[in-house]
Amino acid sequence: MARFEGRVVIVTGAGSGIGAATARRFAREGASVVLVDLDQEKLNAVRASLEGGQSMTHSADVAKEVEVRAMVESAIARYERIDVLVNNAGTVTTGPLLQLSTPEWRKVMETDLDGVFFCTRAALPELLKSKGCIINTSSVSGTGGDWNMAAYNAAKGAITNLTRSLAMELGEHGVRVNAVNPTFTATGMTEDMLGDQELVQKFLERIPLGRIGQPEDVADVIAFLASEDARFVTGVNLPVDGGLSASNGQPRQA
Repeated sequence: MARFEGRVVIVTGAGSGIGAATARRFAREGASVVLVDLDQEKLNAVRASLEGGQSMTHSADVAKEVEVRAMVESAIARYERIDVLVNNAGTVTTGPLLQLSTPEWRKVMETDLDGVFFCTRAALPELLKSKGCIINTSSVSGTGGDWNMAAYNAAKGAITNLTRSLAMELGEHGVRVNAVNPTFTATGMTEDMLGDQELVQKFLERIPLGRIGQPEDVADVIAFLASEDARFVTGVNLPVDGGLSASNGQPRQA
């Protein structure tokens, strides 16, 4: 397929995990992809793995407004338009609230939430011209709480509702805004979790499809939301969770 031929897609957090898989998916479908991440070496590796389409990399910290503006300006200078913005960059910290330091709290808020705000505001003038779309990476942790993940839950919860708000604000201008809400997915962020077999088994007991998510599972849904197939879809926080959110939380019974 070449659904995104002639379209320009910015993917933040593109150096690994869901962001890298998303960049690959858009490139395979003909998009010109702007890969954004803090780690230039990772960006170079992902770019080298792309099949089809044009691409460029830009090292930037989405938590820093000036770097985000420079990233958007660089994309426009190269491709003269922006059609899709994938706000995927994120970080996480865990632990009881009383052990959560102010710098840890701020890092999660600045990367996960402020980054979405900065990138969206910077790219929006171009998205209004192209009548493009925005896809945010939220989380099942943005629709329900977790133990000992206050900062992450707060940031992702904000993204979940920001997605709805922006969909309402921008719909009349032809810009769609949606989010994906993954569960436990095999990425660099979850590497420690993947090494805990007891924890993995607990997740498998709760996920009806019986496996941990893969980055491509999420990337494929992002591509759908960016495509014309989703032309009448906006304001949606779409679970990509193997059925986890179908449960009311009660344990399996005989």
